[in-house]
Amino acid sequence: MPSTPNIIVVTNRKGGTGKTTTAVNLAAEFTASGERVLLIDLDTQSHCALGLGVRLDAGRSTAHGVLQGRVGLGEAVLKTGWEGLDLVPADPDFQHGMMPNDDRVLARALEESAMAERYDRILIDSPPSLDGLLFNALAVAHWALIPFVPHPLAGEGVRQLARVFFRVAMNSNADLRLLGLLPVMLDPRIGQHRKVCDQVTAQFGRDRLLGGIRNDIKLAESFAAGRPIRDYAPRSRANQDYQAAFAAIRSRLAAG
Repeated sequence: MPSTPNIIVVTNRKGGTGKTTTAVNLAAEFTASGERVLLIDLDTQSHCALGLGVRLDAGRSTAHGVLQGRVGLGEAVLKTGWEGLDLVPADPDFQHGMMPNDDRVLARALEESAMAERYDRILIDSPPSLDGLLFNALAVAHWALIPFVPHPLAGEGVRQLARVFFRVAMNSNADLRLLGLLPVMLDPRIGQHRKVCDQVTAQFGRDRLLGGIRNDIKLAESFAAGRPIRDYAPRSRANQDYQAAFAAIRSRLAAG
């Protein structure tokens, strides 16, 4: 295991791209492989807790409270029903104008809380907004994973995020690298899906495009049940696809 957490931000400038579903299910995969994992939810929809079946009490500490300096990161950590997988939940009442003008708040919170000694992997579910929440996530991450729905609007969201990604990598986080782009809700029989995937491949390179997650109602069911897909429907095609994506991601991380 690495001596410091390998921090992955799951991000896209567009909402509805399977970002949270991917963050939750990859966190579960890393945990199942024997790693100690912390999932930090910066998206104010607060859906990571829902996907892991975590009930949030009123007034509990959140990731957004950490970013506002009201609580320490350690106070916001919650155990989940999966051994080795912890969650820092989001605050659904957080307003984006409440964010301090400082892109290093999360980085300092991670350093001060000594999370490197407690976890092997940290995943961050970032919001689609272009504000301090996204920049805090990108400023602390080693890798960025971009799920996207293969239609034209989502392709534009990927291009917009790419511009932000490279700006952060050039100016504030030289350690930030692109882990891959993951098509979700994919149907290879649809010509538009193939076309958008080809466009993304042309822009970023074939080695950056991951295999994809096909449409599967079991994903929605698993989220509603508060269970990762590997636990809820291990024989589903969605689980097969996330297993394949996870294997590719692990290989890419190992290669550095």
